[in-house]
Amino acid sequence: MPISPLAIVVVIVVFYVISSIKILPEYERGVVFRLGKLLSRPKGPGVVLVFAPIDRIVRVSLRTIVLDVPPQDVITRDNVSVKVNAVVYFRVMDPSRAIVEIESYQYATSQLAQTTLRSVLGQVELDGLLSERDRLNQQLQHILDQQTDPWGIKVSAVEVKHVDLPADMQRAMARQAEAEREKRAKIIHAEGELQAAEPVTITLRYLQTLTEIASEKNSTIIFPLPIELLNLVKTLEQRISS
Repeated sequence: MPISPLAIVVVIVVFYVISSIKILPEYERGVVFRLGKLLSRPKGPGVVLVFAPIDRIVRVSLRTIVLDVPPQDVITRDNVSVKVNAVVYFRVMDPSRAIVEIESYQYATSQLAQTTLRSVLGQVELDGLLSERDRLNQQLQHILDQQTDPWGIKVSAVEVKHVDLPADMQRAMARQAEAEREKRAKIIHAEGELQAAEPVTITLRYLQTLTEIASEKNSTIIFPLPIELLNLVKTLEQRISS
């Protein structure tokens, strides 16, 4: 029995309608172009009808994207060459602008993060780069967020992950840290010696006063001598002899 042309048309229409059904999850939106023109608002989530070839849909994720910025060569303000890498957290707030205003918003954000990282960190000295991470992270986030706002992108955070110092600089910093530790140790030792010498000084002054009194008046002075004082004098004699 031959198949009627009407049945063939019905089957084609059914398959066309089925293929036009698109299902978008909660975290995605569809930017639809109809005959090359952008529709008023993104579609989704849920069931979306896209009638090809009249319509074309571009899926855009609304989830936060973690962008790893590769190590960048940075010359600090005090002319130290370091390698710095970072991570950028951003998400699409306006899917239409993210597709229409920029060719590839992920690639553009990555390139912008690299140039901004070199520019901002090149204005600080090495000590500031190592000790002021929070301030620099906030500054980087603010600059990137302003520059990506026309694309419908929101940069929520920027974190400098690692600063790779040259080998000679690492050795110099290690020597400096060792010198600082030795300096603190000597200061603590000197303060301890000073505190230990104060009772000895008072005792010697006490004995000197008694000697002066005895020389002025030819008399015998009897006074109690604490055991602690004897131990202190003994300790002083040991230190002098050593």
